[in-house]
Amino acid sequence: MTKATVSVLDSKALLALFGTHDQHLRRIRDTLGVTVVARENQIVIEGEKSAVSKATSVLERLSTVAKEYGVVYPEDVDACLVDSDSPAVTPSVVQVPRVGEPGTRKAVRPRTSGQRRYWEAIAENEMVFCVGPAGTGKTYLAVAAAVDALMHGDLRRIVLVRPAVEAGESLGFLPGDMAAKINPYLRPLLDALRDMMDPELVRRYTEQEVIEVIPLAYMRGRTLNDAFIILDEAQNTTVSQMKMFLTRMGHGSKVVVSGDSTQVDLPDRQKSGLTDAIERLHGIEGLDVVRLTKADIVRHRLVQEIVQRYEAAQGKRGQAEMNS
Repeated sequence: MTKATVSVLDSKALLALFGTHDQHLRRIRDTLGVTVVARENQIVIEGEKSAVSKATSVLERLSTVAKEYGVVYPEDVDACLVDSDSPAVTPSVVQVPRVGEPGTRKAVRPRTSGQRRYWEAIAENEMVFCVGPAGTGKTYLAVAAAVDALMHGDLRRIVLVRPAVEAGESLGFLPGDMAAKINPYLRPLLDALRDMMDPELVRRYTEQEVIEVIPLAYMRGRTLNDAFIILDEAQNTTVSQMKMFLTRMGHGSKVVVSGDSTQVDLPDRQKSGLTDAIERLHGIEGLDVVRLTKADIVRHRLVQEIVQRYEAAQGKRGQAEMNS
């Protein structure tokens, strides 16, 4: 048996680290098979050597997060358990004011090493492509960066774009006019916005066209200056649509393109505009490509396992095709 200690000087940080009803502590214990107890301002860890080493790394990282932000989320714990060997670096954070709630701010921050790489790429480049599975925060972090830029006056508007490609359903059978039919495709972008900003502020900015949430088809013929432009679900663009979108970029603008190359819903086996653009545009100065993996998934822990099972199945099919 091996023993190790982690010092936590702040009692509030200790409470945040353990979580409500010690939920974070129980998660670490159950996953790693260690004993963890608090003694004064120290956390004592006991168990097998390798498990104690990993638990110590996890608790040190979470302690840094608790001290900096005053809160540790279950997703933080899961991310550290998956990626416990990365350095305990405090990630950048966006503090988004909540209008109508004086003194309160919504904290949005990258939670994995891959997400930090994505966040830094957005800050350092004029155009970023991000590819990764569901739940890795591709859309959420891009919207957070856009809101931060708008609040700081770095850009004058946010334009959120999505292709209206049918994933097995037909638009024609949905009720309502065309605007009502398209609305469900744009809902994820609106949900991200409303999670970071007061809904009333989102409504006002939308009316003033400071924020636009539009289908990809409505981008044709436009030039957008001083705008933060995000294309979500970009795997469902054709090559010509992607070219059209990318050439809408005007002076002083920033573009983020995100998608999951394993979930292409284009008909007739058309090549995805996202895949084509990454291959075609790689190496251009001011343009970066970030690839997130299942290790960057920050949704419910089951999402990570689900993605892993599907990837394994796809790998088996690919091998079978090569052998046939």
